[in-house]
Amino acid sequence: MQAKLHKVLFICTGNSARSVLAEALMNHLGGDRFQAFSAGSHPTGVVNPLALQTLQALHIPIDGLRSKSWDEFAQADVAHLDFVFTVCDKAAGELCPLWPGQPMTAHWGVEDPAAVDGSEAAKLRAFMATAVILKRRIDLMLALPLERLDALSLQHQLQDIGKV
Repeated sequence: MQAKLHKVLFICTGNSARSVLAEALMNHLGGDRFQAFSAGSHPTGVVNPLALQTLQALHIPIDGLRSKSWDEFAQADVAHLDFVFTVCDKAAGELCPLWPGQPMTAHWGVEDPAAVDGSEAAKLRAFMATAVILKRRIDLMLALPLERLDALSLQHQLQDIGKV
């Protein structure tokens, strides 16, 4: 019997860096158990080149990554989401759409690597540090016995992961 495919949406305001990193990491690490997407409340329309460079350095596929609006995932005819994570504080404070399927939500805030000033090397270090934090959180989520946790316990676990 094949395990359920869990659909995950990562949200950030611009959908150009953190949420895109999380999408690619979850799709890479989640195997056939998770399908991840990312979106923004006010998407820039462009994925930050340093996010793509970071993913390539980690040998994670970047095909198909794009900056898009969260409206794409709030439509009634879209596959229901199981989890929605905000990865920036600004998006966490915004009024989110009603997601089909009533997914579990949690805030996994991470500093914006695109806001780092300095040399190209300093900016790349910031993007890599962000990717490492997101990977750690995704690894923790992937280790959860999803099938054995009741909804309240799972919600608490997901919120705690965002504090790691």
